Amino acid sequence: MTADRAEGLARSARALAAGEVSSRELTERALARIEAARTTLNAFKRVRPDAALAEADAADRELAKGGPFDGRPLLGVPLAVKDDMDVAGEPTAFGCRGEFPPQAEDCEAVRRLGAAGAVVVGKTNTCELGQWPFTEGPGFGDTRNPWHTAHTPGGSSGGSAAAVAAGLVPAALGSDGAGSVRIPAAWTHLVGIKPQRGRISTWPWAEAFHGITVNGPLARTVADAALLLDAASGNHRGDPHRPPAVRAADAATRDPGRLRIALSLRMPFTGTPKRLHPAVRRRVLALADRLAALGHDVAEADPAYGRIGLAFVPRATAGIAEWARRVPDAALLDRRTREAARTGRLLGGAPLRLARRSEAALHRRVGAVFSAYDVVLTPTTATPPPRVGALADLSGWRTDLAMIAACPYAWPWNVLGWPGVNVPAGLVPGGLPVGAQLLGPAHSEPLLISLAAQLEADQRWHERWPG
Repeated sequence: MTADRAEGLARSARALAAGEVSSRELTERALARIEAARTTLNAFKRVRPDAALAEADAADRELAKGGPFDGRPLLGVPLAVKDDMDVAGEPTAFGCRGEFPPQAEDCEAVRRLGAAGAVVVGKTNTCELGQWPFTEGPGFGDTRNPWHTAHTPGGSSGGSAAAVAAGLVPAALGSDGAGSVRIPAAWTHLVGIKPQRGRISTWPWAEAFHGITVNGPLARTVADAALLLDAASGNHRGDPHRPPAVRAADAATRDPGRLRIALSLRMPFTGTPKRLHPAVRRRVLALADRLAALGHDVAEADPAYGRIGLAFVPRATAGIAEWARRVPDAALLDRRTREAARTGRLLGGAPLRLARRSEAALHRRVGAVFSAYDVVLTPTTATPPPRVGALADLSGWRTDLAMIAACPYAWPWNVLGWPGVNVPAGLVPGGLPVGAQLLGPAHSEPLLISLAAQLEADQRWHERWPG
């Protein structure tokens, strides 16, 4: 086990179970890496050294008793969670300025990680209320991309992505309300899974952002992302969405079979200017060629998105309005956040109810593509990662235009509540990573994970590190 970069999640768990290393050793190394990268990457909002080392010592005592460790697949493994998730004893600022009180208990996803034996070393940075595909703000500074620190790692789970991509921790949880796991995964050369709505509980929120936001893993390999997905999955008794259980880790070991794959480069309608960057197009087309070489039937076809944006905006802005009411001092919020909250208050009545009622029709219309295809392949983003600060001083409207132009592909699957997996598509000139999405219908995580694992075996993306 090396000290300069975290080993993978599964490998760390095996080494701990075999007595090759202690949880305290792994946790101390992770804490040292986090501190060393604080001024260069700024991935963490909160680091919890005392609590993490206490959790590691408790794990070591349990490991010393010997296995089996059934039900505790992450026993002693250090990892991180995004700062929109409650960790007992820590504030949940969600990228905002102000003095937030410490939380009394873990959220359900973090509770389940603890039950699986994981050691939570800290909470990672996110942009304010998770709105943007960059991780910057006056509440914490700029989080930077390990592949090129002049560029953003994306957002809003940018801290989690930067931490995993740099090897500070082997894996991390993020959340995805409009691509916020998949976008930073694409821009930092990671696997990022947006699960089916309800797969990982968002409790204490029954529906985060009116059902568009879900929690999901970021990791360097498909197997590690699947292992974290399994460990975090499950429901609180108050959850309204309870998809049937899957075994993601098992799916990562299976051949997907010969699949019909729809290659879709068309962007959903937004009424705003946008263009697929030629370098991103080349990398996604190259990935489509590799899928065809692996025996899959790949053809160009587009989902019928229609005006799906009308079902997204009320849910997103109403969610921002609700969160804005919870912050200790709303005057400290970014002016763009305050504008979005005002919009959310206007749309939080009849428009929000109409948006929710439209979901069944959208499932039928967009889902029609799966009568002819098993998986849809799209770019994850339209552009490589922007430079840090590129969107910082824009007005709300210009920020929206820039955000849509860079990231027009991910958000429709949040409206639908269906699974998607970002896979690395390689580097573009300048050494910046980009990604591609594997998208499926309801409850299709096992199929998407199996296909991603097959691609990983072919592409070996996990062998390439930044720097």
